Amino acid sequence: MPPEDWEQTLGAGPLLGIAAAAIALLLFLIIRLRLHAFLALILVSLLTAFATGVPAGSVVDVITSGFGTTLGSVALLVGLGAMLGRMVETSGGAAVMAETLVRRFGEQRAPFALGVASLIFGFPIFFDAGLVVMLPIVFAVARRLGGSVLTFGLPAAGAFSVMHVFVPPHPGPVAASELLGADPGLVILLGLVVALPTWYVSSYLYGQWAGRRWVLPVPELLGTAEEEAPDNPPSLGTVLGVLLLPLVLIFLNTGLDTLRSAGVVDGDAVWVQVVRAVGSTPVALLIAVLVAAWVMGTRRGRDKTTVERLLESALGPVCSVILITGAGGMFGAVLRASGIGGALEDALGDLGLPVIVAGFLISTVLRVAQGSATVALITTAGLIQPAVASGDFSPVQLAAIVLAVAAGSVMASHVNDSGFWLVGRFFGMDVRTTLRTWTVMETIIGTMGFAIAFLIFTVA
Repeated sequence: MPPEDWEQTLGAGPLLGIAAAAIALLLFLIIRLRLHAFLALILVSLLTAFATGVPAGSVVDVITSGFGTTLGSVALLVGLGAMLGRMVETSGGAAVMAETLVRRFGEQRAPFALGVASLIFGFPIFFDAGLVVMLPIVFAVARRLGGSVLTFGLPAAGAFSVMHVFVPPHPGPVAASELLGADPGLVILLGLVVALPTWYVSSYLYGQWAGRRWVLPVPELLGTAEEEAPDNPPSLGTVLGVLLLPLVLIFLNTGLDTLRSAGVVDGDAVWVQVVRAVGSTPVALLIAVLVAAWVMGTRRGRDKTTVERLLESALGPVCSVILITGAGGMFGAVLRASGIGGALEDALGDLGLPVIVAGFLISTVLRVAQGSATVALITTAGLIQPAVASGDFSPVQLAAIVLAVAAGSVMASHVNDSGFWLVGRFFGMDVRTTLRTWTVMETIIGTMGFAIAFLIFTVA
């Protein structure tokens, strides 16, 4: 990272110009020159760091730190999630789940059922972890019914997105609630009021339209059930048990953290720390993979060599996903380290707008500039904290301000957002298609979420 005594001398205008030029160059390299996204992201990250004046001796530290930090969270989740998905898919378990969904909800409502299941799963777990757990079911339903994978994938991905950005115990809304003095319970309640209709319009309805507009095949990331599938597929209960196991463990972690914050349990107690460690997302997924390897592999007659080979085969196809996502995090880290976020804070801090509107706009600009929704949300909450503290706002209005800032933090996901690359590669989309689908969907989520939050603030 840049040395502590380094100060950015460029103003907001030049920094914004460099950021815009970097994004334009990145898109040109990938879309027009067909340069591999991993290479393009590294090259543009380097050029951006030098252009913004990051000390030459610190440039490599900045990009490797951003890359490593992103991989630290993404690589374990995607790798373990791919292994879990591989076992569920090749055992025939995903097909069993897909058949059950189609039979109970009907073919026409299968995307809706996938989205509702993702909303439920998305309450306790983060976006990327939830998505990798649901992928085999999404792919199996898409293969079973035919049509574009987007018809089934966008409602699920959008469900995890709205829950992650609007509803505690996810870190962004929790931190913003603490900074702005909002009641977390009220934020959960009103977050659901915002998230559910927003998901229906932005993810379910838009997903149906996008699926008709862009007919994409189901990717082969997780293999297919036909590849050496056993004659005795697992029961629906077994499939649900394997998929719910990591979610239950993660929910224990987040639940205990909430109780610790409320002073109900002692956060320093050994049993609390052990349970929270077991419920951390990587450990929970590891446990789920080991259980799946037994109940969907060894227990169903597969020899140990076959199970080991299936787990190994899950990693190759997702290597590109992991590396490109890490490089996207690298690009976002360069934009943050260059001081663009600080310059935007200075430029946008005195807008003279109502605090809820200013919070949404600042959060949106920070999100577009540096990519991370959580960083945009928490930074904006800290920036507007004095104005909120000096105002006379009701508890409902405070919660609405948190949700408005959260809405801004999800706007316009693009090439500096690691989630952009994660979703694009999972669903087999090129950059142009990801911009037309995922970016548009995230922008609809942010716009509609802000509209509902503003309505709540006005009538409260």
